[in-house]
Amino acid sequence: MPRTAGRHFLQIPGPTNVPDRVLRAIDFPTMDHRGPDFGELGKAVLAGMKRVFKSTKGEVVIYPASGTGAWEAALVNTLSPGDRVLMAETGHFATLWQKMAAKLGLGVEFLPTDWRHGADPEAIDAAGHPALYMVDTISSLASIDYRHDEWGVDVTVAGSQKGLMLPPGLSFNCISPKALSASKSARLPRSYWAWDEMIANGKTGYFPYTPATNLLYGLRESLTMLLDEEGLDAVFARHQRHAEATRRAVRAWGLEVLALDPREYSASLTAVLVPAGHDADRVRKIILEAFDMSLGTGLGKLGGKVFRIGHLGDFNDLALMGTLAGVEMGLTLASVPVKREGVRAAMEYLSDCAKAPARRAA
Repeated sequence: MPRTAGRHFLQIPGPTNVPDRVLRAIDFPTMDHRGPDFGELGKAVLAGMKRVFKSTKGEVVIYPASGTGAWEAALVNTLSPGDRVLMAETGHFATLWQKMAAKLGLGVEFLPTDWRHGADPEAIDAAGHPALYMVDTISSLASIDYRHDEWGVDVTVAGSQKGLMLPPGLSFNCISPKALSASKSARLPRSYWAWDEMIANGKTGYFPYTPATNLLYGLRESLTMLLDEEGLDAVFARHQRHAEATRRAVRAWGLEVLALDPREYSASLTAVLVPAGHDADRVRKIILEAFDMSLGTGLGKLGGKVFRIGHLGDFNDLALMGTLAGVEMGLTLASVPVKREGVRAAMEYLSDCAKAPARRAA
């Protein structure tokens, strides 16, 4: 295959681009995971993750696993066979979590949506039940403001490959005292996913089994970048800025954002509907071949209907402009009827945002 010059634009909604600093940290020599140095590393990353969850007073556990593992851990540690769970059909991954719950022997009530709206709080609250509250933040943690304790969440699920700027391979549960209490009487089988041994070992920074040592090196570096150098509030503002610029580009092209309620817009990705008669996967293929850029596919019932632009992780204004330029050129090559005004709309918005701090400094 001929070489393609320049870097590949990985603009799927995860895995995201891994910063060079994090890659270099992962490249450190592997250490003894029972030695004293590893204990210090373990305590450091657990403490850092508590800060990411907005200084939670709950427990945090880190699994060598994908986000799917953290889904399973959330369920098997808190529930018993036949327990009823209420879930909302907000998209492909909500559907997968629902299927997992059913396979584990849980009774699932699945609230339907059209995948263009989020969960309806009123419909959920109508249950009037003091149920455990579980939230999947795999595509949002460390990209969008999230407050485990303040919002009354009992189990938060997260993964390493998105806002945390790492490769896939680590997943997380943040656990409230209520959820921890429920785990004492839960009867779903669990061994690898059991919280009790993870929490007990984590007190001294260790794991009950061999951890993903080199990914934890990378996590320590990414936490330094997010928490101590850029700061979470600045990270969140950056993601909101890029999301708004992307939505302005989509509208200027004359296309639709999938989400219909502005309160439910994502700051980490934007799903774009292609007009009827056009195939979103063909658009993605043309963009990959012409401009060496990967966009996210439509999943489940959105297959062929949308492409997804990831704008999260280690990402800045110029990277976004390159991304949107590639999309605009690709839509034209794919003969999708669009106005060539999206890049300009995004650029004007980002320029205005850049002027604002200068005005404040003056």
